Amino acid sequence: MDTTASDSLHISTHIDRPAQEVYDYASDPSNLPAWAPGLGSSVELVDGQWIVESPMGRVVVAFAARNEFGVLDHDVTLASGETFHNPMRVTVNGTGCEVVFTLRRQPGTSDEDFKRDADAVFADLIALKRVMERG
Repeated sequence: MDTTASDSLHISTHIDRPAQEVYDYASDPSNLPAWAPGLGSSVELVDGQWIVESPMGRVVVAFAARNEFGVLDHDVTLASGETFHNPMRVTVNGTGCEVVFTLRRQPGTSDEDFKRDADAVFADLIALKRVMERG
């Protein structure tokens, strides 16, 4: 048994747009402020790294390399150097798609804070849904 594993919560939403369109949009870090305001309000490419102005200060966001599987995993590295790995997928679901973000509870996170984090992730996914479905 792995005693270092943390609780995970899979948060998802259906988007009535083709999976490839959603993947193409969401995998472009320059679009983050439009659909992930919980992560940050602005983003810029600096020396090959995507820098996001976030509620936690300036963070570096690095997405998985473009791929045919809809994998949008991304690392968020804080100014302290601490990095958080965020699994995320876009999968085909009928004529639309399902976007799933796996939220992992960090050590010492209270139930209240974990719920607040989950609510923020869900709000970002709903924002992505709105952006994609109005296009």
